[in-house]
Amino acid sequence: MARLAQTAGLTDVQQEILSTVRDFVDKEIIPVATELEHRDEYPQAIVDGLKELGLFGLMIPEEYGGLGESLLTYALCVEEIARGWMSVSGIINTHFIVAYMLKQHGTQEQKDHFLPRMALGEVRGAFSMSEPALGSDVSAITSKAVKDGDEYVLNGQKMWLTNGGSSTLVAVLVRSDEGHPEGTAPHKSMTTFLVEKEPGFGEVRPGLTIPGKIDKMGYKGVDTTELIMDGLRIPANRVLGGTTGRGFYQMMDGVEVGRVNVAARGCGVAQRAFELGVSYAQQRHTFGKAIAQHQAIQFKLAEMATKVEAAHAMMVNAARKKDSGERNDLEAGMAKYLASEYCKEVVEDAFRIHGGYGFSKEYEIERLYREAPMLLIGEGTAEIQKMIIGRRLLEEYRLQG
Repeated sequence: MARLAQTAGLTDVQQEILSTVRDFVDKEIIPVATELEHRDEYPQAIVDGLKELGLFGLMIPEEYGGLGESLLTYALCVEEIARGWMSVSGIINTHFIVAYMLKQHGTQEQKDHFLPRMALGEVRGAFSMSEPALGSDVSAITSKAVKDGDEYVLNGQKMWLTNGGSSTLVAVLVRSDEGHPEGTAPHKSMTTFLVEKEPGFGEVRPGLTIPGKIDKMGYKGVDTTELIMDGLRIPANRVLGGTTGRGFYQMMDGVEVGRVNVAARGCGVAQRAFELGVSYAQQRHTFGKAIAQHQAIQFKLAEMATKVEAAHAMMVNAARKKDSGERNDLEAGMAKYLASEYCKEVVEDAFRIHGGYGFSKEYEIERLYREAPMLLIGEGTAEIQKMIIGRRLLEEYRLQG
């Protein structure tokens, strides 16, 4: 039988990359993921292996030492990695978003300075939009940058940084009223700053503190933190793109490709849940036969596999649309919404197939059951995706006259 979630039209190079990543996931991630997750331990050996494979530079142009691959290739690699352990895909995703924002919006000096080291994984990226009180309302950001000579002074508190402790470069979105008169729309008075720091926790540079890891239900191993700026001084040449007031658009561009990434994660986790469910159903016997022979279980497996295929197809479509240079916020929103919802449902069905054993930490499905809910929230909730989808549909189908 053909494996689920196959992708037509891949080049030989893409197929080779995916085969290498799949082999790495099967040998280096799946055997240790549950143990590391239960200990909430950062997967340093896995990260080092991904560096050797060149995955930190997968989409960075060859001129900067990367592999110069497409968003589709990256998304398919993320799908494979999330199939092994979703937290590892999160470590790569935030790095990738910062590298993408630099490639698309950075000055030449910024690209030359950061991208070669990011391609090697020597500089590790994180990005920061959210704050404790704003949730999905990015326009309500209160963190602020004030010009002081050739520097900016940043103050405020940010929230939900993936890789907050392990990163060495954070793209931070703050308000910057300088040059923007009172009454300017909030999204036109925001700026992205490239903040370099030391890895670790506590005061990681003067004026910048990364408190300890936030304790989470799932998505463990990867460090999720706050970021506190108190008189943090940043030189003007670390404004992304060199001009203030463009930060909102830069971040939204990064989040757009990030939504394809979250869709890919949902596909990977759902695929792993299906694999666990279909395997267990053939091993577990009740009433004299494997439970896979019971029609009720076959119906579940059929629904699960169909959802895996549908989510994968939408994710691939969104990635290819972005790679073509076209606007893909509609497709990315749909893919993220569907993949995260289907992931939750497929994981729950696999959990039900396991019966009481699914509740035991000895079984991998228990970990997936705690990880899937994060995808319902990351890179915008289902409600935010539906707002984006609805508005774009009205643009496309607006009545004339």
